Amino acid sequence: MTRYVVDCSAVLRLAAEGFEDPGEHELLAPTLIRSQVLSTLHEMVHRGELPAEIATDRLARVARIPMRLLGDSVQRRTAWKLADEHEWASTYDAEYLALTKLQGDALITLDDELTRKARGVVAVASLDELLAAGRPSTGR
Repeated sequence: MTRYVVDCSAVLRLAAEGFEDPGEHELLAPTLIRSQVLSTLHEMVHRGELPAEIATDRLARVARIPMRLLGDSVQRRTAWKLADEHEWASTYDAEYLALTKLQGDALITLDDELTRKARGVVAVASLDELLAAGRPSTGR
């Protein structure tokens, strides 16, 4: 079993694909992903990139993806330390890296900036690896 840490970009793509079952793998994410998913979908609707009905459907699909949401004090301290070490003002990306470092085998993201930050810190896997390993929803 591989423990993948997934970010907002990866989870939104999984929801768009109708993916709900990671098979033998486990998905992890920091607790902040809930707010990031909600905000990203709302911003897409606001900009006219996505109809509200599709956005709310994707929000529901995200809720059906089995993910362990984590955010304990060790993870927060590790994120703070990573942000300090790399001179990042924000700790958001550092939370994904900290979780991967502490409990995951690899990070899955479609975000180029997060991928760049992850180099030399944690392993990065492709979304295709997870899609191939899991199973799509039967109730699309």
